[in-house]
Amino acid sequence: MQEVTAQPSAIPELEPKKYKSSSELKKRLWRNKLLYVMLIPGVLFFVIFKYFPMYGLVISFQDYKPYQGILGSNWVGHEHFKRLFAEPDFLNILGNTLILFGMNIIFYFPIPIILALMLNELRGTFFKRLFQTLVYLPHFMSWVIVVSITFVMVTMDGGIINELLVYFGLPKVNFLLNPDWFRPMYIIQVIWREAGWGTIIYLAAIAAVDPGLYEAARMDGAGRLRQVWHITLPAIRSVIITLLILKIGSVLDLGFEHAYLLLNSMNREVAEIIDTYVYTAGLRQGQFSYSTAIGFFKSVIGLIMVMSVNKLSKKMGEEGVY
Repeated sequence: MQEVTAQPSAIPELEPKKYKSSSELKKRLWRNKLLYVMLIPGVLFFVIFKYFPMYGLVISFQDYKPYQGILGSNWVGHEHFKRLFAEPDFLNILGNTLILFGMNIIFYFPIPIILALMLNELRGTFFKRLFQTLVYLPHFMSWVIVVSITFVMVTMDGGIINELLVYFGLPKVNFLLNPDWFRPMYIIQVIWREAGWGTIIYLAAIAAVDPGLYEAARMDGAGRLRQVWHITLPAIRSVIITLLILKIGSVLDLGFEHAYLLLNSMNREVAEIIDTYVYTAGLRQGQFSYSTAIGFFKSVIGLIMVMSVNKLSKKMGEEGVY
C-alpha cells in the first residue's frame, strides 16, 4: 500500500488585500476590533517578558554593579565569555546538559506521539476521556511535588522500590545519591509529567485527517497498524517536524527547577547543568554579569540550532517553522 500524504487545507489561501484608501482600512480594523483586543494579552506578554528583558543582556559585557546601574557600570567587553570557555568545569557542565537533552529527544519526544496514536484508536468515549484525564493530570503538578513523590518511593527508609528489592532478595539501592541513577530518574520524571500533555497538539493534528482516507484504506484491506503507518503518521509529519525543531531550539535550556531538586553533593558531577550553574553563579554568588553571559550563550546556541535544523528540514522537502 502506498503512503498517503496529508490533504491540503480546505481553507483557500488569501492574497494580501490592497486597500484603496485609509478609510477602508480603518473600517476593516474597526469591524475586527474584538479580534485585535484578544491579541493584546499575548502581545503584552512577549513585549514585557521576552523583548524588554533583552535590554539587560548588555550587562554581560560589563562589570555590573547593582548600585551603579547598567549605565554606570564599567565596560569589560568579552571577558565574561572568555572566562566561561576557560572554566575547568565548563566542558563537564555542557556535556551533562547535552546528554540530558539527547535523552529527552530519544526517550521522551516519541512518547507523546505514541500516546496520541493510542488515544486515537480508542473507540469508547468514556474510556478515551478517562485515559486522557489520567495522562494530563501530572502536568499540573509542580516539579517539587513530582520529585517529592519520587523521594518517597525510592528512599532507603521505607521506600516502596527498595522494599520490593528486599522482598525479592536484592540489596537496597540509594537512588537519590547514586550518580548512575540521576539521569534515568530525570528522564522518567519528564516522561511521566509531560508525555500526556504533549499529546494535545498531535491529537488535534490527527483529528484533521480526512476520514475518507481511512475508509479507502479499509476497502483495500489495510488493518489498523497499516492505516496508522501509511495515513496517520504521514498526515501529522509536518507537525512532528515543527515540534522537533522547536524542541531542538531549547538544547541548552532544560529548566532549572527539576535538575536543581535532584541535585546534591554526591551526584553533582553528572547533575550539574547550565541552568543550575547559572543559578549558583548569578544568585548565590552575585556574579550577575557572568551569569548573564552564560544565558546569552545559551540563547545564541538555541537560535543557531533552530535556524540550522529549519534549513535542513526545508532541504528535505518539509515546510519548517518559517
